[in-house]
Amino acid sequence: MKKIAIIILTFPITLILYILLISGNIKYSEEIVIDSNIDKVIDLFDNPHNMKQYMYGFESYTVIKGNINEIGTISEININFNDNGKKESKIIMIEEILSNNLPIEKKLKYTSNGILNIVTNKFEKISDNQTKFINEQEFVFNTYMKLLFYFSKSSLKYQTRLYLNNFKDFVEN
Repeated sequence: MKKIAIIILTFPITLILYILLISGNIKYSEEIVIDSNIDKVIDLFDNPHNMKQYMYGFESYTVIKGNINEIGTISEININFNDNGKKESKIIMIEEILSNNLPIEKKLKYTSNGILNIVTNKFEKISDNQTKFINEQEFVFNTYMKLLFYFSKSSLKYQTRLYLNNFKDFVEN
């Protein structure tokens, strides 16, 4: 009985230590088929000012260093989330372009509040009027954020899926 009590009492500590010390990054991939030709899809995607059309809460995109779409360019993205009038939170992300050889790949690094997010976007021509958009995500968290996001991987995937669906709607309409 004493051993069971010790196991029950030490489980939360063991879980927290596991999350902080051992658990790795979160990686996943989502894809969507867009009913449009690949050239149009890439033109719309590769213009960061179009983000306001499909990214919920988007406020601004400002180049800090470099030129739009060039490797090494660093930009600031401001997003304001409003949860049905209850809670408002502002996120400032710093974006760095790591590679840009679309349609094969555009790789971006985002940093914000203890989170590093590497996003790889790929586009494949399916037909003259269909394009596959593949979005690969990798998240690296500092200690506090590891605890917060360890249990919410599904919410990250949901947000990515929402972003892809919004982009698809933007392109097709």
